[in-house]
Amino acid sequence: MNPAKIIGIVLIAGGVLGLAIGGFSYTKETHKASLGPIAFSVQEKETVNIPLWASIAAVVAGAGVLVLGGRKA
Repeated sequence: MNPAKIIGIVLIAGGVLGLAIGGFSYTKETHKASLGPIAFSVQEKETVNIPLWASIAAVVAGAGVLVLGGRKA
């Protein structure tokens, strides 16, 4: 299996994953304060959306690499 096929498969898998999930979220800690034995912290939940066009472009690019990557010039 040559590197072009591996790259094509990874692009297709990433694009399909982006289409299926649509985004992900994570929690980040923004503020901390301590007053003696009392500790305060504020956590914010951030969401990252994966654009639909980026997922479709990854699938199309992966298919193109698979088709064109197997040819020898």
